Amino acid sequence: MTYQKLTRDQIAARVAQDIPEGSYVNLGIGIPTRIAKYLPQDKEIFLHSENGLLAFGPPAKHGEEDPDLINAGKEFVTMLTGGCFFHHGDSFAMMRGGHLDICVLGAFQIAANGDLANWHTGIADDIPAVGGAMDLAVGAKKVFVTTEHITKNGEAKIVKQLSYPLTGKRCVDRIYTDLCVIEIEDEGLKVIEMIEGLDFENLQSLTDAPLINMISKKM
Repeated sequence: MTYQKLTRDQIAARVAQDIPEGSYVNLGIGIPTRIAKYLPQDKEIFLHSENGLLAFGPPAKHGEEDPDLINAGKEFVTMLTGGCFFHHGDSFAMMRGGHLDICVLGAFQIAANGDLANWHTGIADDIPAVGGAMDLAVGAKKVFVTTEHITKNGEAKIVKQLSYPLTGKRCVDRIYTDLCVIEIEDEGLKVIEMIEGLDFENLQSLTDAPLINMISKKM
């Protein structure tokens, strides 16, 4: 079977399509930070960063970087008209207080019930990197996850039950991978989109948890 996986930028662009105008959104480190490049310029979307930015815009062009304007991934960004910056303590209060409509996070594993693991693999020599993930997972109204569907070693990232340390319980609403888009609902993992050239049976073989075929269109 021949198919072309989505690139990391293509995953980011796909997520950008699902962010409604007027939303307050936090973009995590990795694939999520790329989403800022693909948000439509004619929509007003307020990007938040846990290091204390609100209403920042696309990445800064080469030569126009401002060392005071960086996102949580230490990448240079721009500010939109009306944007502001503030103490990270205030930023975390926004995260914990339910003021964010959506957060987009990376993941090591996602369980069938929406449990998320994204801060530590559990391996002794690995450096933990929790950042604000736990606060975002429980504070945002919706949690989107972006990730490759399987690891470099071919292991499933979408599993029946987490084997890595927990970030948040039953917090994930939607998963965007390089192969498909999945809604997590009470009934289970509903596949709503899949890339061209891949069939559902093959997708299931790459997924540890059972999937429900709800595909209405190809990506």
